[in-house]
Amino acid sequence: MVGLNALLMCLLNTLIKMNAVIYARVSSIGDRQSTDRQISDLLDYVKYQNLEISKIFEEHISGAKKNVERPILMQAIDYCKQNDVSILLVSELSRLGRNAFEVLATVKDLIDNGINLYMQKEQLTLLDAEGKPTMFAPIMIATLSTCAQLERENIKFRLNSGRKLYIERGGKLGRKVGSVKTIEQKKEQYHDIISYLKRGYSIRNVAKLTGKGISTVQRIKSEFNL
Repeated sequence: MVGLNALLMCLLNTLIKMNAVIYARVSSIGDRQSTDRQISDLLDYVKYQNLEISKIFEEHISGAKKNVERPILMQAIDYCKQNDVSILLVSELSRLGRNAFEVLATVKDLIDNGINLYMQKEQLTLLDAEGKPTMFAPIMIATLSTCAQLERENIKFRLNSGRKLYIERGGKLGRKVGSVKTIEQKKEQYHDIISYLKRGYSIRNVAKLTGKGISTVQRIKSEFNL
C-alpha cells in the first residue's frame, strides 16, 4: 500500500507542476563571483523535472554568517512558507551555510513546514514522495555540513598562519597604491551599465545587454545611487 501511494504521488506530480524556489549564494560582493552558473544549472533541473519556478533569490554574503544575518535566505524561506512552495532548490548544501548548526536549523525549519529541499551537487532531496523525511537525508546533511565547517576552519587556520609568516618576513598587507579606481575611472569603465540603469532597465536585463555579471550591475547601481 505504501508503495502504491508513493507511485500515485509521483504520477500526480507529473500532471500538476510543483512550484519551486531557487536560492543561489556566493561569498564575494565584487566581480569575482556570480550566481549565474548556479541559477543556470538549477533551471536545467527545473525543466527536466517539469517544475514551476515561483521566484529566484540571489545573495552575496559569506556562508559563515548566522541565518539571521542573511536576509535573502530568510526571505526565501519565508516566501516558501507563505506561498505553499513545494521545494527549495540549491546548487549544493554549503549554499545554506558553512556552520553545521545553522544548516541543521534551516533543514529542521523546512521539514517542520513540509518544504522539500533539493541539493544538486549532492543529488539529494530532503523529503520523499509522501512528504516525509527520507531515511538517510538527515544523516547525510549532518555529516556534510559538519565536514564543510571543519574544512572552512582548516582554510581559515592556514590563511591566518600564512599571513602571520608573511608579515614576520617583512611583507605588507593591503591594496597597492593606485590599485583602487576613482569614480571617474569607474564611470568610464561602466558607462554602458550606468546608461541602461538611468534609462530604467532592470538589473537582470542590464547584465544581459552588457555581458556583465548581475553582482557587478548591483554594485554599480548602489555606488552611483541609480
